[in-house]
Amino acid sequence: MKYSRLWLIPAICFLIACSVNLYGCLIHNLTVEYYVKGAIMPLLALTGMAYMAPRGFNVRTAGILVLAQLLGWAGDSLLMGRGSIVWFASGLGAFLLGHICYLCLFTRTLKGLSPMKWVVAVAVMVAVMVGVVLAIGINGVLLAPMTIYGLALLTVAFCGVSGICRSKAPSRRTWWMVLAGAFLFLGSDSLIAMRTFGEVSASKIGFYVMSTYIVAQSLLCAAGVSLAVNDKK
Repeated sequence: MKYSRLWLIPAICFLIACSVNLYGCLIHNLTVEYYVKGAIMPLLALTGMAYMAPRGFNVRTAGILVLAQLLGWAGDSLLMGRGSIVWFASGLGAFLLGHICYLCLFTRTLKGLSPMKWVVAVAVMVAVMVGVVLAIGINGVLLAPMTIYGLALLTVAFCGVSGICRSKAPSRRTWWMVLAGAFLFLGSDSLIAMRTFGEVSASKIGFYVMSTYIVAQSLLCAAGVSLAVNDKK
């Protein structure tokens, strides 16, 4: 375990990048905000890999996790291209692929669920998604893809709920992180949608978007790292 604490180096760099980005959001300075935004997800991925390396990990699980985070980086980069719906749609697509990667990691908790539980879960997810869409006022060509995107996120959350109900401590903590991360992600994306399609003009909405997003990605990364280390090779 000689190198077991090397992950702290990229972790500190990650925290610095997040702090600078959030400061830029607070002072409404896009130059400061965007200067480090592209480094946030790569640094998070590097932190996770540095933590796993000396502990042994499942290569497939770690690879899927890193891919999810790189797709998050792609989504961040594409959403910085404001002024065109194409940038928004492209960023949405990158994040959707990232959530599909997370689903590949977390759907293990859904195996063996009874048909009734599936029916209830699907009904709840659809109801929540319809409520979010109506509240934000999404319509037009992006209605279908954003609904699919939201359902993917809610399915990640459902994986967390299922894991909490099935697992015993300490593994239950992993699934609490999945659940919290998914809902924070949904909250962050809902704020983006409100800013894009609604009439929200809160002066600090960018700060709220990024702070919830950073915590969400960090929780999902921590959950993925936990699974990769526990799965081993």
